Amino acid sequence: MNQIISFERLKNRLGELGAKSCHAERFLRGWCQASSYDTAKSAAENFFPKCFRENLHAIESELDNLASLKAFHPAEGGVGRLLVELADGQLVESVLLPKGGLCVSTQVGCAVGCVFCMSGRDGLKRQLDSMEIIAQVVLARKLRQVSKVVFMGMGEPSHNLENVLEAIGILGTHGGIGHKNLVFSTVGDYRVFERLPEEKISPALALSLHSANEEKRASLLPRAPKIPVKELVRLAEDYARLTHYPIQYQWTLLEGINDGIEEMEEIAALLSGKYAVLNFIPFNKAEGLAYMRPASEKIVDIVKFLRNSKIAVRVRDSAGQEIEGACGQLRARALSAGRRV
Repeated sequence: MNQIISFERLKNRLGELGAKSCHAERFLRGWCQASSYDTAKSAAENFFPKCFRENLHAIESELDNLASLKAFHPAEGGVGRLLVELADGQLVESVLLPKGGLCVSTQVGCAVGCVFCMSGRDGLKRQLDSMEIIAQVVLARKLRQVSKVVFMGMGEPSHNLENVLEAIGILGTHGGIGHKNLVFSTVGDYRVFERLPEEKISPALALSLHSANEEKRASLLPRAPKIPVKELVRLAEDYARLTHYPIQYQWTLLEGINDGIEEMEEIAALLSGKYAVLNFIPFNKAEGLAYMRPASEKIVDIVKFLRNSKIAVRVRDSAGQEIEGACGQLRARALSAGRRV
């Protein structure tokens, strides 16, 4: 029997077992929300066809195998990093965030090559299927409540657009997660701005900016689409007004690179009057990367300047400082230790 590796294959398998759409939807809702169907105890057993009931646990086990916990690294502040092994042995990362948040990976590796990020150091290995993305949510829900999912882990979601949008659709219908709590994070791609408004479930949008200066941004994100910064902000603003969700601009603060007053003046002018929040993420030290985070005093001054300029600003500390858990670093350590990839 073919292994379940896609949503389409799951639907076909359930159909072969006599499940109608109402049965499949109930099963999918239970799996997405990490509710196990025990055929010996659950009242739900009488709802499903007999052949389906007899194969329930086997299907659940196969789905659970899509993403298994390889290692868990707790950190302060209610966060924790999960090293997740996929069914083929590939490794990705998920991050438990405060207040029920979860950051998930959408690819094994990444092709964008952001110079301050470990995720893409070895390039892109493969795409994650929508079921593998959702399986990370299910895995995290077995550890604690998850009420918000951010597609901001390993990978660039716009490079795996169909699977990410399918995962968003399933989580927003069967997964019990509010649409504004599904956050699509991207470096910017015209396909994103074309497709998201067409979807039945419109996620919130996070746009990785990191600099308002064209040349500097291109040097930090060397393989991001060459879309002018002002054009990105215009497209994002249109989406924000359409969905009534503010755009979350992401800015990794790098000492001496994108933390200067000229840079802050540029971003203040760029975001003036926009329906947006600017999220500063001080750089998380990673082995092999020479970048540093600005001093706390400087970050305070930057935030004060921007707030005086009427820009909504938050400082979102990169999770896992005490465990050296920068995005992609757990996977990198595992690979250097000789784990299978």
